Amino acid sequence: QSTVCEKIMELLGQNEVDRRQRKVLILSQDSFYKVLTAEQKAKALKGQYNFDHPDAFDNDLMHTTLKSIVEGKTVEVPTYDFVTHSRLAETTVVYPADVVLFEGILVFYNQDIRDMFHLRLFVDTDSDVRLSRRVLRDMKRGRDLEQILTQYTTFVKPAFEEFCLPTKKYADVIIPRGVDNMVAINLIVQHIQDILNGDICKWQRGAMNGH
Repeated sequence: QSTVCEKIMELLGQNEVDRRQRKVLILSQDSFYKVLTAEQKAKALKGQYNFDHPDAFDNDLMHTTLKSIVEGKTVEVPTYDFVTHSRLAETTVVYPADVVLFEGILVFYNQDIRDMFHLRLFVDTDSDVRLSRRVLRDMKRGRDLEQILTQYTTFVKPAFEEFCLPTKKYADVIIPRGVDNMVAINLIVQHIQDILNGDICKWQRGAMNGH
């Protein structure tokens, strides 16, 4: 999802715009992981904590933050350190935008949050691609291959099948092959440009597109 969002931002030319002036921004569900207890953190460091379960996310904070963004307010978003599995003291300031791309594995799971989105996209990527990307990402975070694969088979894949995949039914648009599907991505980019160029964003500052 994050790769697709980054591609959309690139094609819209928003990456070159100052963060305070951007008309489109990306917000990640990963920023809203709960603060772990000492016992949970110890498990996480061993790859034994399920970060792909709905209970791993602070849904109340997520909902409050999104609501403030929809209302056109400047908000502070948590910064999460995936190496130490900790929410850092410093936050990221997010300024109002006309379109917000909110991405994450379980953004459609919670109904209160799901109902805030005006367009729901489901990025449907091959399981082998998902695994290879996860391995490369987690190795960059300093984890060994055996731990990554154990975590994938124990938590990631089962959680995807139980919690993420069923939310596909809520999607308005399904994007097969992810970032390789430039036809679909260009259609989404054109839709966002239509929003930005028309009157659609004037009736509600911070119109949201969910990913």
